[in-house]
Amino acid sequence: MRRNRSAVPETREIALVGDCANCFGLCCVALPFAKSADFAVNKSSGEPCRNLREDFRCGIHTRLRPSGFQGCTVYDCFGAGQRVSQVTFGGVSWREAPETARQMYEVFPVVRQLHELLRYLGEALDRPAARPLAGDLRAAYDRVEALTGGTPDALEELDVTPVRAQVNPLLLRTSELVRATAGGKPQSRRGADLIGKRMRGAKLRGADLRGALLIAADLSGADLTLTDLIGADLRDADLSRADLTGALFLTQPQLNSARGDAATRLPEGFARPAHWTA
Repeated sequence: MRRNRSAVPETREIALVGDCANCFGLCCVALPFAKSADFAVNKSSGEPCRNLREDFRCGIHTRLRPSGFQGCTVYDCFGAGQRVSQVTFGGVSWREAPETARQMYEVFPVVRQLHELLRYLGEALDRPAARPLAGDLRAAYDRVEALTGGTPDALEELDVTPVRAQVNPLLLRTSELVRATAGGKPQSRRGADLIGKRMRGAKLRGADLRGALLIAADLSGADLTLTDLIGADLRDADLSRADLTGALFLTQPQLNSARGDAATRLPEGFARPAHWTA
């Protein structure tokens, strides 16, 4: 099924958001998952999900959670799906050209990682506090973006680890500059094991929670303004009444994996997950 390449978004803000209408259901085919609390069945890499329709849409999209596919609701390809489908492979699907399927499935997670880096670099560029780094951030963004335009062969062989190693110092410096605007001496809980911890009403303004394990943590009413949440695991964390205004490097999948309510204050541009309480 060939799709119109002109439909692929061009702007940075839009291009880094998944557009299922222009994707060949790659996350539903390329990625494996195991039967668990997040998925109702086992599925191998390269095996189409049983819910994937002929038009590459999900047959149970509106009822994923009650059907046992909660894991699907907390995943975002950051626009890699439409990029690989419409640009890297020229709008020709794995159904039309089965000989490209294996490589398409290999390339998809590589581009997804690159797009995630672009997502963070783009946010850093938008942060006024990080203006002293604007030149370096723009150069890094352009380098990573250029990599996404590689051929299927080049992308399949690409090792993203050194790319991350080049970008990470810039993101760390951005974090320092942004969090410094919070005032005081921000806490550092980077990579901390905070699983199930009771942190109700915690004063975490400007804190460093990079990579912290916050699974099922009680963060209700917590002050998370200007907090660095890159890579933080927020699965089932209670964000009811929490203030995430200006939270740094937060993603929609992180919010989707957490619990919250109508009183949770979100950064501009984020959607309140449908499963959160009223």
